[in-house]
Amino acid sequence: MTGQASVQALTRLNAALAQCPLVAILRGVRPDEVEAVGDAIIAAGFSMIEVPLNSPQPLDSIARLARRYGPDVCVGAGTVLSVEDVAAVHDAGGTLMVSPNVNSAVIRAAVARGMIALPGFYTATEAFAAIDAGATGLKLFPAEGASPAYLKALRAVLPKDLPLFAVGGVTPGNLAEWMDAGAQGAGLGSALYKAGLSAEAVSIRAQAFFAATRT
Repeated sequence: MTGQASVQALTRLNAALAQCPLVAILRGVRPDEVEAVGDAIIAAGFSMIEVPLNSPQPLDSIARLARRYGPDVCVGAGTVLSVEDVAAVHDAGGTLMVSPNVNSAVIRAAVARGMIALPGFYTATEAFAAIDAGATGLKLFPAEGASPAYLKALRAVLPKDLPLFAVGGVTPGNLAEWMDAGAQGAGLGSALYKAGLSAEAVSIRAQAFFAATRT
């Protein structure tokens, strides 16, 4: 069953990437504003939203987004650090698990629940440990501490069909460099959303990022 769930998770992730290869990271968003911000991001063309668990009442925000968009949008959590976190996100309706590190137990717990598992890695050793645990894809983090050339070198040894995201320091101006180096997607943090930004401001940023995927 876990093998079938892994295949289904990868299929969902690839479908989302085909629509828009960007994950919106809403660190610091509040439940009372998350739907307006989410609407702005989805209207711009995004299909993946992550609410980090160090945000205010993150499970409430995830539940609201999951109910609002259903299976058409991959909604989940970032900064997932424990098996208990995975269970809580899943129970809230999340289908996406993003972590800043490689924790095999966390990855396996997400995969067992049919979730998309995107752990953060920095070295080839960490990458293959995550793959062995069943990761659906990988995020190079923090990408701003590396370079597109570094990602390209890693891409050469990683499985060709494994989605790879650059996260940290990605902007509309440098997105193409990361994609040309072999990234299939990118996670967008403060360049897209900062706590307190209005939905209107987020909409402008989201549209600029989406336009950068089409150039």
